Amino acid sequence: MAEKRDEAIAASSWPEIVRRIRARTPARLLVGHAGAAYLTDTQLELREAHAAARDAVRAEMDLRAMFSASFLQQWKLFEVSTQAASKDEFLLRPQLGRHFAEASRAEILGRCSKENDLQVAIGDGLSVPAVAAQVPRLMPLLCESAIQRGWTVGQAFAIRYCRVGILNEIGELLAPRVAVLLIGERPGLATADSLSAYIGYRPNSSHTDANRNLVSNIHARGLSTEDAADRIMHLAETMIMARTSGCNLRIDNSNPARQLSSERPANQAGTKSNQR
Repeated sequence: MAEKRDEAIAASSWPEIVRRIRARTPARLLVGHAGAAYLTDTQLELREAHAAARDAVRAEMDLRAMFSASFLQQWKLFEVSTQAASKDEFLLRPQLGRHFAEASRAEILGRCSKENDLQVAIGDGLSVPAVAAQVPRLMPLLCESAIQRGWTVGQAFAIRYCRVGILNEIGELLAPRVAVLLIGERPGLATADSLSAYIGYRPNSSHTDANRNLVSNIHARGLSTEDAADRIMHLAETMIMARTSGCNLRIDNSNPARQLSSERPANQAGTKSNQR
């Protein structure tokens, strides 16, 4: 209690600009200290956040536990897997997470139509909680927006042990005009349930991060699912018009709401390289 009282007293003397900055970020700014150490409350919060991050990375994807029965039925979601055989292998050998297992390739070809305007896939990535928290609200917005544009939308599916580079194989298997991968971001000490959307125009085996665009930090204290859907679909529309994506895409920033770093190519957006 004494620590909280001392911190409250200190906070009351901060300039207005400092209080406004603290209110706008989950970063632990000016949290105080006791000697060279954090205050007890801050230390406990850090340990809790670190545990949540570790749990997010180690969690296994379970569609029935993550999504409601009505959501699974509505979107007819099914699960496929990459060449990684376990969570440990997925973490230690990232390349395996960029390619489908043979059985999964066959299942995708058997259950999904080709050459749609938009293809959405869901990947566990490095945070299963992010997928569980954000996808149920985000995916319907994407599909409804695409249908309103008169686009065809492919059958969505979930990918276990997924890395960003799987976009290339999705493109080669299903040949969509635009492919969107909703994937859990590597968690930090601010949030463990942040989602990213990687978007590519006609992705193929020659593509790298330079050919993809990114909308990131989709979570309750970051980018809302509504704003994320708007930016993803704006990017997809621009890609179709320009017939390209990534660093070759020129974004129309006439709308101030879209002038954010999340619309830069993935190789310029400050993402965590070990997720890819």
